[in-house]
Amino acid sequence: MDEDRTELLEIYKLHAELADRVSQRREGANRLYVSLLTGLFVFLAAMVRDGAEAVSVWVGLLVAGILGLALSASWYIVIRSYRQLNTGKFKVLGDLEDKLAFPFFRREWKVLESGEDRSKYWRLTVVETFLPLLFGVISLALVLVPLVGCFPRE
Repeated sequence: MDEDRTELLEIYKLHAELADRVSQRREGANRLYVSLLTGLFVFLAAMVRDGAEAVSVWVGLLVAGILGLALSASWYIVIRSYRQLNTGKFKVLGDLEDKLAFPFFRREWKVLESGEDRSKYWRLTVVETFLPLLFGVISLALVLVPLVGCFPRE
């Protein structure tokens, strides 16, 4: 029986480490998308600052907006996918905890009221999705400006 418990504990530790690695990969993906979108907007700002022709700026706004929307949507989907993966991993950890002496993650989640009370805990994915939505709104504005004719064309 003691051997079974030791094996369960080792499986639990391995699975907790794998869940942590998923979170690290998610953080890396977030950094990648922030870098790509920031670079896109820096390029666009440099083009406008350097006095490019109005038509070039108009096309640049449109292309940057479409690319920004695609990147923002992709980023949102990646965050959602990582959230689903971690949800599954923590459910499995919870199942393993049923067989161990102390249900660490289930107790922690209970203390945090499952993220329902924002004064105790804001779910990380809720906070994370704010940035892709913000970049998406900015990108949509970049698409709409040239389309509705707010930018002078030559």
